[in-house]
Amino acid sequence: MKKVFCTKKIPGAGLQLLKDAGIEVLQWDEQRETTPGELIDHCKDCDALIVAGYSRIDASFLNASRHLKVIALHSVGFDNVDIAEATRLKIPVGNTPGVVNNATADTAFLLMLAASRKAFFLHKRIIKGEWKYIEPTVNLGVELYGKTLGIFGLGNIGFEMAKRCKGAYDMKIIYHNRNRNEEAGKKLNAEFVPFEELLKKSDVLSVHTNLSEETRGKFNYSAFEKMKPSAIFINTARGSIHNEPDLITALQNGTIWGAGLDVTDPEPMRADNPLLNMPNVAVTPHIGTATFETRNAMSTMAAENVIAALNSLPIPYPVNGEIYNGN
Repeated sequence: MKKVFCTKKIPGAGLQLLKDAGIEVLQWDEQRETTPGELIDHCKDCDALIVAGYSRIDASFLNASRHLKVIALHSVGFDNVDIAEATRLKIPVGNTPGVVNNATADTAFLLMLAASRKAFFLHKRIIKGEWKYIEPTVNLGVELYGKTLGIFGLGNIGFEMAKRCKGAYDMKIIYHNRNRNEEAGKKLNAEFVPFEELLKKSDVLSVHTNLSEETRGKFNYSAFEKMKPSAIFINTARGSIHNEPDLITALQNGTIWGAGLDVTDPEPMRADNPLLNMPNVAVTPHIGTATFETRNAMSTMAAENVIAALNSLPIPYPVNGEIYNGN
C-alpha cells in the first residue's frame, strides 16, 4: 500500500479521497511542528508528503527524501519550499491555487474594518470592565467610504479584496504589480501606480503578494514614512513582507494610523508583542483560509496532487510543472 505523511491533521474531504484511492495516511498529531530530523524520519517509508503549516522543505530535506513521488502543499504559498532543488531532483511540488481567494479577501476586509473602528481594542475594554460610559470624543475610528485602497500584489486575492472595498465603500482602487492587471482596470477602474505613489496615496494599503527576496521586508520604516499618517496597513500575505519592529515604531510614533495583520513575523506571535495592545491594531492568528469550505477544498486539492503522482500522472496543481517538459 502506498503511504503519505501529513505534517498536520488535514480536513476529512482530502483524507477520504486518499483512503478511497487505497493510500495509507499517516498524520503528525503533536501540538508542535516536526523537527527537520523527525520529518525526514517520518518520510523514509512514505511515497508522498502533504505539508500543512510551517515545515521547511529545504535542500537538506529534499536530498534526504529524494524518493518522494510528490510534495503536496496544503497552501497556496510555497516560500517554505526550495522549489529549485525540488525541480532539480524531479520531485513535483503542488499547491492549492484559487480556492483560498474569497476566504483570504474576507479576512483582509475584516481586519480593515476592525482596525478602522478599534474593534479588538474596545472589545478588550469590555472584558476588563472598563466600559463605564460613552465619551463622545474618545476612541474614535475612521470611516472608509470614498477612501483610496492601495493593493500591493493585485492577483486573485487582491482582486477580491478590491471588489469588496469598491462595492461596499466605493473606494478608489490603485495598485502596484510587476505587470498591469487589465481585468481590474476594466471592471474596477483600478489604476496602476509606481510603488512610491502607492505608498503616498493609499488610505488603506493591503498586501497580497508572494513572499520572495524582492518582497521580503518591503514594508520597512522607510516605506511607512512615505505613507499618510492616517493610513491603515493590512497584511494577509506573509509576515516577512513587513518589518515588524519598524511597523511597531511607525504605529507608536504616529507615522501611520493603524494596522490589520493576519500574518506576523515570527509566527506564532508572542503574547507580549506591543501590537496586541495598540488601540488601532487588529491581529488574527493566520486564519485567512480558516473556513470549513476553504480548508476542505484545500485538502481535496492536496489529495488530488498526491493521487495523481502515485498513479504516475502529472499532478493537477503544480508549482514546478516544468519537470514534466519533455517527459
